[in-house]
Amino acid sequence: MCANNDPLIAALLRIFRLSYTEALLVQIVFFAAFGTMSLPAAALFARWGPIPTMTGALTAMIAGCLVVQATVWLPWFPLLLGGLFVLAAGIVTLQVVANPLAAALGPPERSHFRLTLAQSFNALGVVAGVQFGARLILADPAFEDATLLASDAARGLAAVQRAFLTIAALVAALMLALWLFRRTIAATAPPPEGAPRIADAFRSRWALLGAGAIALYVGAEVAIGSVMIGFLSDRATLGLSLAEAGTWLATFYWGGALVGRFVGSWLLTRIAAPRMLGAAAGMAMLLCAATLILPGPVAARCALAIGLCNAIMFPTIFSLTLERSTASPAATSGLLCVAIAGGAVVPLLVGQVADRAGLGWVFAIPLVAYAGILAFAVAAPRPGRTRTPSKLLRQMSP
Repeated sequence: MCANNDPLIAALLRIFRLSYTEALLVQIVFFAAFGTMSLPAAALFARWGPIPTMTGALTAMIAGCLVVQATVWLPWFPLLLGGLFVLAAGIVTLQVVANPLAAALGPPERSHFRLTLAQSFNALGVVAGVQFGARLILADPAFEDATLLASDAARGLAAVQRAFLTIAALVAALMLALWLFRRTIAATAPPPEGAPRIADAFRSRWALLGAGAIALYVGAEVAIGSVMIGFLSDRATLGLSLAEAGTWLATFYWGGALVGRFVGSWLLTRIAAPRMLGAAAGMAMLLCAATLILPGPVAARCALAIGLCNAIMFPTIFSLTLERSTASPAATSGLLCVAIAGGAVVPLLVGQVADRAGLGWVFAIPLVAYAGILAFAVAAPRPGRTRTPSKLLRQMSP
């Protein structure tokens, strides 16, 4: 998901006077992009190879940011959601390309390490993105009061537009870097394998189990991050300003995920991946439970600590599934990215709970999601069939 979404949701709640359920449509749009674009992206990756596919993805991201600029003339929430969908389609395509490459390239015994290390730099981008959103959007004086006047709402929307124009410029710089290093990437990447048999992934037990675990993880992580600014700014917890809450979210929740991924990438060279995943999911369950029953300030700190537990979940689930799936890497990766759309159920439920029972109760939903991930981790040491990344490389060759 886009790192800027958490502060964006906090801003849009006030600009368009939305409920939590309505504001969380920002995340639902990203889930929808994963559901509709992952399989086409997998097909493009398998047929074209990494460089053309990534170039198209970056172009879509820039186009999405420019659509958001159109709210200057038409300040309409659905139009902004449309721009976010185009941006998300580019992000989905990048993810479909990057994950199997990171898992397959290099020594087989270090596949979990490589994918977790790659995700560590993704986590660094999330931390920077949330800080960026908190400072460029929520720090605007328009958001000092809980209720915005019409003029303040227009000013707040202008801050959102500036943020996405900056994102477009950064993506353009990334596209330039891709063009400069295109030969190096093409030389080290596996060649295109032709059209993937996507249906094979639906016939693989481990591809389906991994898809379910991915959906639960992404749904829980995104839902928690989406409501965290509101949770921390509530007077019953810490009573922070929106900008301060955004900084806390970036520093402790997403920052914990960043630190955990670097540390986790090292630990995965020494500890079995299923065991690490099970420990992280079990600790996340305990922290969710603590957030539900402990007093406000303590609950806030327990909620922030969940980010550290999230650190190794996505790359470990992804690489475990790639190892065990009987389908091709492109087909399996495509299904796993499609499965992210299933995680939309979690923020939808969280939004309903937040609107009806208050933010203090929303952590019951992620607790159930982490229980499902724990079940996946317990089953993972006993796969019916395991493929090493060296076998993945052979399958990705023509």
